[in-house]
Amino acid sequence: LSQPGGFILLGLYLTFTWIFDLLPPSYYSFSGGIQYTHVALCLICQDFVQFLMHHLEHVAHPKMYRISHKPHHKFTNPKLFDAFDGSVPDTAIMILTPLFVTAHVVRTCNVWTYMAFGSSYANWLTLIHSEVTFPWETAFRRLGLGTAADHHVHHKFFKYNFGHLFMWFDWLAGTYRNPREVWGKEFNEGV
Repeated sequence: LSQPGGFILLGLYLTFTWIFDLLPPSYYSFSGGIQYTHVALCLICQDFVQFLMHHLEHVAHPKMYRISHKPHHKFTNPKLFDAFDGSVPDTAIMILTPLFVTAHVVRTCNVWTYMAFGSSYANWLTLIHSEVTFPWETAFRRLGLGTAADHHVHHKFFKYNFGHLFMWFDWLAGTYRNPREVWGKEFNEGV
């Protein structure tokens, strides 16, 4: 982890939003179990806002890109642990802003749902930065779910595949590029 500041900022965000009651009241409730529909809604909302913020970082201003997101793009062929190697500005813009917006859009989650969402989100971010093609990637790609190959296209060209968990928003924005069209195969096949 060459940029621990982003990781530390995420920990501080989670701590301060919890301690200072900055989330909707239901997020502090331990009653009930995991609300799976709410987990899905949180993932979709998070990725939509993250898609917007990610695209904004790339196109808003060269200086903004240079200080926020460009350090993450030193990984042109990312590996599993590069997922959380973001600068402090990048983490604030592309992780924390979507997290805060999501909590205030999907307002009726309980603590178990919030933890299930956070765990799913963190693991999925890690997997899309992986150097491995997983057995489910073809099925995921057909459903518009983000894969490591989809995200590797973004790290290769910088102007495609801004979504992380879902490619739906790239499909709608015309910014999706299929990995098979880029490499003619899965991105790491035969490696």
